[in-house]
Amino acid sequence: MSGVPRLSSGIFKSTQQTVLRECHRRYVEKHGFPHCESYGDPPTICFVPYDDGSRHGNFLPESYRAIVAHPAWRRRLDKVHTQAKRSLPRSDRPWRELDSSNSSDALLMNVFCYPGTLEDIRVLHLLGIDGSVAPEFGLKARVPLIGEKFDRTEVDMKLGNLLVESKLTESDFQAKAQAVVKSYRHFADVFDRRALPRAGERYLSYQLIRNVLAAHAHDCSFCVIADARRPDLMEAWYAVMRCVKPGDLRRRCKMLTWQELALVLPPKLQEFLDEKYGIAVGSTTTPAESDAWN
Repeated sequence: MSGVPRLSSGIFKSTQQTVLRECHRRYVEKHGFPHCESYGDPPTICFVPYDDGSRHGNFLPESYRAIVAHPAWRRRLDKVHTQAKRSLPRSDRPWRELDSSNSSDALLMNVFCYPGTLEDIRVLHLLGIDGSVAPEFGLKARVPLIGEKFDRTEVDMKLGNLLVESKLTESDFQAKAQAVVKSYRHFADVFDRRALPRAGERYLSYQLIRNVLAAHAHDCSFCVIADARRPDLMEAWYAVMRCVKPGDLRRRCKMLTWQELALVLPPKLQEFLDEKYGIAVGSTTTPAESDAWN
């Protein structure tokens, strides 16, 4: 194994998810939103939109109204929940990925579709964006492959010339066979291949590698937004970032936590993030997580 991050994700993910489950449980009890729980132990809360389409428990009302009023954003709500048949009760309405309380896409849209978020110069400065921008979700980046083909996967969000990968409870950034990763046209130009984290015949943090290549192809910056309670994900990102060969591209790669972003968000959005996700302004890690880091 080469260049593998030194932090194990298990303890950080477990502690974070315990906190999130408690936040979600209290949130549902307080507001009474229609919902169900997934099968398995521990269960995940999934929200059901109101029949009249006016509300959805997974979203702030202001964000949800903005989403349903914007055709491209609204289509993102139809993203299929790929594990619904195995993990959720049958329903007359098909389950959607953004129904899940653990959806990082839902968190992303709550923040960046909220009226006023992208009008605050502090938010734009933190993201490294100049001027007015409108978010694009689920961007088909069309990363070039060898043989004049293109990758069909999505980037979570594009803001002007910034690509964003959103993370919340995910275990890692996925692994992929070396042959697949090497099929990207500019892979050898962009990365020090020998230094990239590997496990056997697979490259680790494939999503990050692919998105850095997307940033290279489109002359964009790339930012990962993750929970400060997941230093293992931060370490994984830095392990990949160190392997980016072009200096200008490496400087365009960045890391931001939801907690850092919360500092400059509108007060109502700050309250929502704290109540629903335990993402408090200025918070970083819990004592248990700090011990694990050390």
